[in-house]
This record gives sequence, C-alpha cells and structure tokens, in this order.
Amino acid sequence: MTLRIGDEAPNFQVETTQGRIDFHQWIGSSHAVLFSHPKDFTPVCTTELGYLARIKPEFDKRNTKIIGLSVDPVDDHQRWAKDIEETQGTAPNYPIIGDPDLKISKLYDMLPAEATPGKRTAADNQTVRTVFVIGPDKKIKLVLYYPMTTGRNFDEVLRVIDSIQLTAKHRVATPANWKQGQDVIIAGSVSDDEAKKLFPQGWKAPKPYLRITQQPK
Repeated sequence: MTLRIGDEAPNFQVETTQGRIDFHQWIGSSHAVLFSHPKDFTPVCTTELGYLARIKPEFDKRNTKIIGLSVDPVDDHQRWAKDIEETQGTAPNYPIIGDPDLKISKLYDMLPAEATPGKRTAADNQTVRTVFVIGPDKKIKLVLYYPMTTGRNFDEVLRVIDSIQLTAKHRVATPANWKQGQDVIIAGSVSDDEAKKLFPQGWKAPKPYLRITQQPK
C-alpha cells in the first residue's frame, strides 16, 4: 500500500518508550510528526534524535507532537537514549516506537512486504528513512524520504508545518522558500471580488494568477 498526501494515516496500537499507545488517540487534536529510523545505534540517526529533542519546544508551540520509530525493541531504544544524551547533549523527550516485527514499517510502506525481521540487508535498511506529518483529521499532510547518508532537515519540517497550519486557516498558499511572517500568495480559488473582502490590505499582481499579499494573522 502506497500512502499519499490526503490519505488517512493508518492507525495502530504499539509499545513505545513512553508506554503503549493507540496512534490516532495519541495524536488527538494535534498535528503529529512520525519519523522512522533503520536501526538503533546508528550514527546519522543519533544526531537526528538529539537535534529533535533540542528543538521539541518549537513543535510544542505549533501544537505538534513528535514520535519516532525504529525497527528494534523498546529496551534497545532506552539504551540508545543514553548514547544520544552523551553525544548530542539531549536525550529523546518524545516517544519512540518499538517495531521489531516490522509491522508499522510495512503498514506505512517503509519496508517491502517481503522484508523479514532479523534477516534484513543494508539495502533493506535504506527504505526506513521517512517523515510523515499528520493532521488532527488524521490525514497525511507531508511525506519525505531521505537517503541513508543524509541527515534530515527538521527545520524544514517546522517550516512546512507553519505553511500547512496557515493555509488550512486562510485561503492562501506559500511561495518557494517561504518563512513565517513573509508574504503569501492568494489561492487561485479566490476571485478578485472575494479577495477584496478577505485581503483588504490589497495585493500585488505581477501576473493575474500571481497575487501576492501580506501573511494573514
């Protein structure tokens, strides 16, 4: 099953480093970031988990929960957390899913259906490097796949969440490289007459289809 933006995020019940959860209930009325790792005690992932722990307050400000996944048991995650704290300065302060039977990895199409617990190769590992952003409606808003040798840019994930939350509330889109507070684009579904009511401050239109206005509050 290939998951796409707009699909409902599959629900599951699973053990984590912070106890057993029902995924949809755990998300509740928040946004959520589910990010996966090929294996515990791996170098790039160690830096990622530590960095996410340091910037977790930024996700909290956005009413966004963080949850990790690794295809190792929860006990291994607990031991790995000590290494992460020692080398990165901060231990994970969010739950990490234990997925030794590969159930969640396959449910989210992170691994091929034929992957076998305990018999995976380095090539198989490469597929478990994903990021899903999920909305309060339990729909998938973003999917990212990264190669094994490239650490993920979680500042970009924050930027996307800012855009997702803004555009869900207002009838706008965000341009390339947009950041919080910068100008936005009036959605194509908004007529000029509607735009005059929605955006009384006005807009610039270098082309009729490209109407640039201040970010709504």
